[in-house]
Amino acid sequence: LYGITGNKLRAALTTLGIVIGVASVIAMLALGNGARAAVEANFRFLGADTIQISVKQALEDGDWQPVGQILSYEDGLRMAEAVELVSRVEMSVNGLGKVRHGRTVLDLSLSGVTAEALETIVTAAQVQPVDWPEGEPLTAAAFMGRGRFFTAAEVLSQADVCVLGYQTAADLFEGDNPLDQTVWVNRRRCLVIGVLAELETIDPEERTRTKPNEVFYLPISTAIRGLYDEEPSVTIAARISDESRMDEAKAQIEQYLRQRHALDRGAEADFSLTTRRDILGAQQQAARTFSLLLTAMAAISLLVGGIGIMNVMLVSVTERTREIGVRLAVGARQRDIVIQFLLEAMVLSAIGGIFGIAVGVLAIPLAAALNQGLARLDPGSIPLSFGVALLTGVLFGLYPALRAARLNPIDALRYE
Repeated sequence: LYGITGNKLRAALTTLGIVIGVASVIAMLALGNGARAAVEANFRFLGADTIQISVKQALEDGDWQPVGQILSYEDGLRMAEAVELVSRVEMSVNGLGKVRHGRTVLDLSLSGVTAEALETIVTAAQVQPVDWPEGEPLTAAAFMGRGRFFTAAEVLSQADVCVLGYQTAADLFEGDNPLDQTVWVNRRRCLVIGVLAELETIDPEERTRTKPNEVFYLPISTAIRGLYDEEPSVTIAARISDESRMDEAKAQIEQYLRQRHALDRGAEADFSLTTRRDILGAQQQAARTFSLLLTAMAAISLLVGGIGIMNVMLVSVTERTREIGVRLAVGARQRDIVIQFLLEAMVLSAIGGIFGIAVGVLAIPLAAALNQGLARLDPGSIPLSFGVALLTGVLFGLYPALRAARLNPIDALRYE
């Protein structure tokens, strides 16, 4: 190891390229994992039998505005009857409002949903009741702490009923029983018929960012009537009766909505249809592009590091020519010389790999902070990066090692 420790500054500068290459691989893989996890979390609610329908939007004067007609409550209400392959339609709309009970007033995000909302929450698999046994299947009934959820009939009749989240009920009623009590939502009376169980996110990392207990559910028809001056655009999820006919179902839904919106045959649709397969396809394409970018960045950094190792090893061979000549003269074989210099190159690259791993792991929190928290360490990236670093040392240390081994002992001993 004298050849390395004899000039520590030169060795440190030599390994810098390896450090940067290994650190970039680890950090970029962490960013990629975080982005993929975010996509999966955002669309986890979208089952294999579901088509998500949303209105197209365009940026106008700094605000996103619908392109063409909105997706109305009536669009979703009639879809199950009009479209053969649609077995069920779930709709939702969100808005802000003031909720009052007695002297307590809360500013809340209010959700107008259909009667199947709890089943959608179960399918999403993002939250669960607190202390829920691990491995036990979730059910819609498990999410109700007291009372009941509203029915399809109450949704159709625009019933003035509501279901509170666990914390919302505690804040409004301060320990009193909220069932069959009246609250005021934007100056409209509403009867509390249920309270959800205390919930927590399944992913522990999300528990500081989400508040699943501060919710307030209304029938979507009641929310549209009471929260908006103009009819809002709703989000529609269509459940398909036969997953194998998903493309056919999309065509039927598109035809139905084009008729509802009076769109000509050649006119661009003012809505979009999305399935899990569409999302996964786009995600895989993005992952491939990201992988190519990552490969290029890592390859350039490792190439620079490898050239640095080759350069310092060539200088080392020149400086130690007499030493090599002595070793050859006393009986060392060419293979011994090759192994010696290859080991030195591998030690250099290993040191760079170790420091690169440390820098990459420490850089993940910074990368997450710059990317809205979307960065997760991939454990497989650590041995992968270290192995690539060692391989770089072998490849770029081989030529200097062979050059040293092929020196003529007599010429080497005469070298000044």
